[in-house]
Amino acid sequence: MEAHLSTVILLLILCSIDVKADDVPADVKPGYDKFLRQHVYVDMTEKRCNSEMSKRHITEGQTNNDCKKVNTFITAHKQELRKVCNGAGQSYKGSARMYVSNQPFSLVTCKLQSGDRYPNCEYKGKKSTYGRYIVLACDQKWPTHYDGDIIVTN
Repeated sequence: MEAHLSTVILLLILCSIDVKADDVPADVKPGYDKFLRQHVYVDMTEKRCNSEMSKRHITEGQTNNDCKKVNTFITAHKQELRKVCNGAGQSYKGSARMYVSNQPFSLVTCKLQSGDRYPNCEYKGKKSTYGRYIVLACDQKWPTHYDGDIIVTN
């Protein structure tokens, strides 16, 4: 009976510990959060470029308010993008940090039409839905940078 009671107590202790398999390491979190803010929005459309660029305060640099010339949103869930860094991508150009996705993703690219400084930036969006393989930088298997996309034509 003592063996069963100790097993139950051990199980209760283990169940009470809040350990999440997808906790972002503290040193990776700033880069991952910036990547999500700048490049991930599953419901993004071409018509939302102005509002999302402004709402997310996406500018050219961290210390200035220059309008960013081009920004790409990946219309996928963050879990799908994390997979690129965890087996659903291949090393890109021999880099240990860069991965190209094994599957294409839909993208919305926002290009600056007018304006120089935030918040006076006007964007025009273009949706790309076919054959765009994304290139991501990964840190400890977490996406931290969108490096671009590769168009594959058949």
